Amino acid sequence: MTITLLAAWVTLAPLLTPRQEISVAAVNEKVYAIGGISGPVILSSVEEYDRASNRWRFVAPLPAPVHHAAAASLDGKLYIIGGYRSLSFNPTRNVYRYDPALDQWSEVASLPRATGALAAAVIDGRIYATGGAPALRDLVVYDPAADQWTTLAQMPTPREHLAAAAFDGKLYVAGGRAGGNTNAFESYDPVTNAWTILPRLPTARSGIAAAVLNGRMYVFGGEGNRNSVTGVFPHTESYDFATGTWRREADMPTARHGIGAATVSGVIHVPGGAPVEGFGLTDVHEAFGAFPRRRIVLSP
Repeated sequence: MTITLLAAWVTLAPLLTPRQEISVAAVNEKVYAIGGISGPVILSSVEEYDRASNRWRFVAPLPAPVHHAAAASLDGKLYIIGGYRSLSFNPTRNVYRYDPALDQWSEVASLPRATGALAAAVIDGRIYATGGAPALRDLVVYDPAADQWTTLAQMPTPREHLAAAAFDGKLYVAGGRAGGNTNAFESYDPVTNAWTILPRLPTARSGIAAAVLNGRMYVFGGEGNRNSVTGVFPHTESYDFATGTWRREADMPTARHGIGAATVSGVIHVPGGAPVEGFGLTDVHEAFGAFPRRRIVLSP
């Protein structure tokens, strides 16, 4: 007798602090929720989630409060890139690196220009950061060995509040907005320093999160939903890298925007965000993956 594993959502331990416009990344099997907005307060606090105990705990705070920053993990370290310093949405160039072993933050080379609501992903030991405001089309890459950022070919579609992920040596960028929501989906090849236009995200949305799992890129949530009184999307849509096609997945239990996502051991964690368009708060922590269900299949 075997248990069938079904792709589904589960609800896990909530954040210690409700927050939206947060940065999320995973390092050493731990999930981190960094900064963001909680009511009128811009946060510097950082929470670490342990899957084994299903608990969050506070770790060393950021050197300065920030929201709408990009997050990336590389070589066992966590990076927080750009973002906004105030509710007036003034962007910053600052980039910080967190060492979990030391529970300590340090500042590294700044972005070429101040940018918020950008997205980032890691390819072959380097961090690629793209979009955001006012950059919109910028693509830059960080080399940790040289502690240096380099400007690369501009993204075809200008946008902020977008999502990015990496797969098989390429950068994939979905959704976002520049005035209105876009369903643009494009990939960047570091070898050729060139972009490719791909099949569009089925639902145009911004304030989204993305992560890769089992050969698919999943895009979660977002705002700008004119078919909902909340203005937010519950949508989960995934792109199959092998076939180049999109499909609709199980909706998020809690529709949200201003979120981040990180994959740990076959599960994508999506904590925090706002359940209404614009400013709002939740401490919810939901995860998507293949979980055992009670449906039993009898094997011959």
